[in-house]
Parts: sequence; C-alpha cells; structure tokens
Amino acid sequence: MRPLRPVQVLLFLFTCTLQPGCRHAHPADDGAPASSPSPEQAAATVQPGDLLFQDLDCGPLCDAIEAVTEGYGGRDFSHVGMVVRMADTLAVIEAIGADVHLTSLTDFQQRSSKVLARHVKPAHRALADRAAAHALAFIGMPYDDAFLPDNGKLYCSELIAMAYEHANSGDPVFTSAPMTFKDPRTGAFFPAWVAYYAELDLPIPEGKAGCNPGGLSRNVELFGDRRPPSSRSSQMMTRKKVPVKVFRSTWS
Repeated sequence: MRPLRPVQVLLFLFTCTLQPGCRHAHPADDGAPASSPSPEQAAATVQPGDLLFQDLDCGPLCDAIEAVTEGYGGRDFSHVGMVVRMADTLAVIEAIGADVHLTSLTDFQQRSSKVLARHVKPAHRALADRAAAHALAFIGMPYDDAFLPDNGKLYCSELIAMAYEHANSGDPVFTSAPMTFKDPRTGAFFPAWVAYYAELDLPIPEGKAGCNPGGLSRNVELFGDRRPPSSRSSQMMTRKKVPVKVFRSTWS
C-alpha cells in the first residue's frame, strides 16, 4: 500500500486455505462494545509468532475484500501483523504502507482497535519463535501493492506465510489458493479493483495464487480451536455479511 492509498492496506482479496495451524479458543462475542486493553496488557498476553488480525475499515477496497473472504468466527479482517521481540520489548512486524517494518503495539492498536490476537498453541511455540525471527529478515522489503507472488515484494499475509514457511524448513504452514477480485453476487469484477489495477497499469491477477488475513485466521492446526465460518462456503461465494464489532477480549 502506498502512502495515502487505503487500498494497499489490503492484503488479501484471496481465498487462502491453510495447512498446519493451531488456534487458541476465543471468548464468544456478545455484541457489547469493550474498551481495548492497553499495549502493556497486550504485551502480557501475546508472544512472538502470534498473529494480530485487524479490520482497517479502509473503504471500497476493504469492502470488496470482505465480500469474498471471511475470518475466524465470521469476522472480517483486512490486515495482519506478527508479534516479534526486539530486545526487552514486543513489537509488530507488518507489510503496510511503503514496506515491511516494525510498529509498536501502541501504534498498531491506535490505527484500529478492531484487533483479534490468535495465539499459537503450545505445541507449535518453537515454530512460532522461529517464524518471528525469520520475519525480521524481511524488514525493508517493498510492499506488494499488486498482490503478486514471487516478485520481490510482500503484502501483509504473504509476509506471515513466508516467515512461517521459512521457519518450517520450507514446508508451507499456510497454503495458497486462487485469488478472486469478483463480486460473488454478480460474477463481475468489483469496480474498486478495476480502478485500482487501472491506476497500476496492470491486469487484475484473477486466479493467481495468494493468501489473505481471513484465511490465515482460520488455521486450525496452528491456533488449535475450530470455529466454522458463519454462512459462507469454503470458497466464500455465498456470503452474508457479518458486521464487525470492537472485539471483546481483543488481545486474548
């Protein structure tokens, strides 16, 4: 995502299926707004390798993404970052804006309080630690605003998938699937994506392999617990929109 282009915080108009994953049970939402915990409270609960899923509310592009992807528990996510340790503090590594860089927990949460932390289960803690270490090697890599594989750039969920793959001796932890930029109701490309790729002077990469935050959030092997999508099929083609709330127990 380039500065001032909300489009680029999107990292996923893709249907990403997952392999090894595990999940940590998350309290059910009761719909009541809850104040977000402080970064200090967050740091006390998250660990390196845990993933922070975020709804950025970035406009038509985020709406298009959320129309064809669904996250854990039926939630909508348009961004993901990974917790890493730097000296004696925790930070978030993410691909957003111009490149891959570190962001403080405070700044990450201030961007949008609609955050869900997915904790890697204890059986995969060593893998998570290695993934966090591998992710740091990508700092400075340009942001992939075209969402293309193997082009020397990374979008948000691609950064996470690559870090875990490197940590897992080259075996994917999150597997890719064909991306779609089409409205499931009409079968036509979303106008927002048509305009976006016209500006880039690139064809829409319909069907190219990719992954997305919503798909990553549903990785049962890595995070442990299973919560089926609300009403969409695994291909995300019959989705009834699930409103996004400020999540209770945001960092738990």
